[in-house]
Amino acid sequence: MARAIWDDVVLAESDLCVIVEGNHYFPPGSVRRDLLKPSGTTTVCPWKGVAGYYDVVVGERINRDAAWFYEEPKPAAREIANHVAFWRGVRVEP
Repeated sequence: MARAIWDDVVLAESDLCVIVEGNHYFPPGSVRRDLLKPSGTTTVCPWKGVAGYYDVVVGERINRDAAWFYEEPKPAAREIANHVAFWRGVRVEP
């Protein structure tokens, strides 16, 4: 079971992650949404599409743009639609 952990708090946990380019994309229902706040940041991947970002908020600490997702990915990446991946100090334990 994979886990995403930041500041000693489990942000997501699942054995159904999709791994793309070395990143674990956690299914929507496995993510603690109460710890995520939409950031308004977007980026574009040529084959996945437009990514949106979340700030991770644990107590008073904020990890800006530490999670990302593809709401409407391109067809080649449809398996990760609305899944959430993490970086910027979030530890993912496979």
